Amino acid sequence: MCGRYTLAAGPEFIAEWFAIDGPVPAYTPSFNVTPDSDVPVVTRAPANGRTCALMRWGLVPHWADSPRTRYRLFNAKAETLARKPVWRGPLRHRRCLVPASGFYEWQATSSGKQPWYIRPARDPLFAFAGLWEYWEGDHLLNSFAIITVAANPALARIHDRMPAILEPADYDRWLDPAITDPAGVQDLLRPLPPKALELYPVSRQVNNPRHDGPELIRPLGQ
Repeated sequence: MCGRYTLAAGPEFIAEWFAIDGPVPAYTPSFNVTPDSDVPVVTRAPANGRTCALMRWGLVPHWADSPRTRYRLFNAKAETLARKPVWRGPLRHRRCLVPASGFYEWQATSSGKQPWYIRPARDPLFAFAGLWEYWEGDHLLNSFAIITVAANPALARIHDRMPAILEPADYDRWLDPAITDPAGVQDLLRPLPPKALELYPVSRQVNNPRHDGPELIRPLGQ
């Protein structure tokens, strides 16, 4: 699963890194992004470029009675996307990129769950594969879920799942609105190779969603 991540970059950097057409909405960079946060999400622009908007983390199905529904979904398993009704429409028509600087996973130990921080080994950012949905009631809400896959060998000793992280060369295919057959993008949902990631244990301060700051990603003991 993916329950927390970081986005340390500001709007200008997001715009440059993801080649966004137009401005990126203002937001506050965070070292502890939690579900229900409003964060930048990249989608295909009507003119065939890329656009960025703030969306709520926790997908609300369009048929839900309320945006506070118990059906709010933070993660989506890649293996079941084409089978579950809640994911079928978004997989065909509403795929997105979720910019991130890194993410956290928790390892079960004899003294409790130990958080680990995982980030790109080389680049300052990467993009999770995501799905988004709209909900219309007394207001319009756009929300998203992060797709997860089986963990690669390096992460498997910490947790059995990890976010699906897309290679930059695959961004356009993932966002392409002309691809409505899930088979056309399913091969992109795979674990990133271990050498592409750096991982290390961090302080349990990150367990508290009210904590935020660069000290959360400092290696344990430093």
